[in-house]
Amino acid sequence: MNNVNDALFQPHELGSLTLPNRVLMSPLTRARAGQPGDVPTDMNAQYYQQRASAGLIISEATQVSPQGKGYAFTPGIHSPEQVEGWRKVTGAVHMAGGRIHAQLWHVGRISHTALQPDGKKPVAPSAIRPEGAKTFISADSGMVDIPEPRALETEEMTDIVEQFRQGALNAREAGFDGVEVHAANGYLLDQFLKSGSNQRNDEFGGSLENRMRLPLMVIEAVVDVWGKDKVGVRVSPTGSFNAMYDEDPVATFGEFAKHLNDLGIAYIEVVEDSFQGNHANGRPEEVIDAIQAGFKGTYIGNGAYTAEEARKRISRGRCDLVTFGRPFIANPDLPERFRQHAELNEWDDSTFYGGDERGYTDYPTLKELETSA
Repeated sequence: MNNVNDALFQPHELGSLTLPNRVLMSPLTRARAGQPGDVPTDMNAQYYQQRASAGLIISEATQVSPQGKGYAFTPGIHSPEQVEGWRKVTGAVHMAGGRIHAQLWHVGRISHTALQPDGKKPVAPSAIRPEGAKTFISADSGMVDIPEPRALETEEMTDIVEQFRQGALNAREAGFDGVEVHAANGYLLDQFLKSGSNQRNDEFGGSLENRMRLPLMVIEAVVDVWGKDKVGVRVSPTGSFNAMYDEDPVATFGEFAKHLNDLGIAYIEVVEDSFQGNHANGRPEEVIDAIQAGFKGTYIGNGAYTAEEARKRISRGRCDLVTFGRPFIANPDLPERFRQHAELNEWDDSTFYGGDERGYTDYPTLKELETSA
């Protein structure tokens, strides 16, 4: 099939990487890290290797410290065993010709005392309990309510920055091609950015300049490790997941985008819907305009895209690349299916989080379906 004019299959220069297509795999929590120790396993390596035809894989969110953990069975990148586990993953992806960035994560208040070192309270910009937010703390806990967090002390901010810096160093040691800083979806850096969760009265809260301070310190530290052309940032300007809101997302994220542009990072990935495909009112075009006015690097769109919508928005300059989530869970060969305009496997959301190979490494490719037919 001729793909000369297919927007999804034009190569793209992303910092120091040349991407063969614009169908990227978004960061997807699957809660299948090996225990004890939240260590990536051979099964995880197989899962990522199956999806190596993505233009770029962005790994599942990976905690930069024990304090940064918010859900049971999610992987970390702070112990030697975890680094070795991730080395298996990156090696498998590279062996299959793929490219992979690590997503660096600190959950902030979206955690539980059962998951925190010494049973301490989760940390946050302010001691505001996220109403309605939930997590899972064991295989049989079900979803449990998030407790009230503890507000970080001003002098603790340098430690948060150091956690991300060390995570970035560990990601480099583990063989990743770059990193994405997670500043979206109601986790720690998003909590600092947004007015609804940051009610501090020191230099890390109040004004927009102050609310941006910690996220920018973190990103600068990560750039120091990797170089600007291997770093991206994920944001969710209008996201309400985890009890989040901002009084003026156009102003907040337009200004944040300008600062990211000044840092010269490779890309910004924007979660353009609220969560789980909720954009009944369309994508937030005014916010997208503000981000694109401020940020001149690669813009990656995210949020319940179809292949056809991705083609249209890339062609119109509304995004450069698109990350796909649930379609990549069920279709390890998603780019090839898009190339052929082929039917997609349906995902089974009961196997999204936790478990074994079922719903993880057992989704068939087109070739496998043809062979078994």
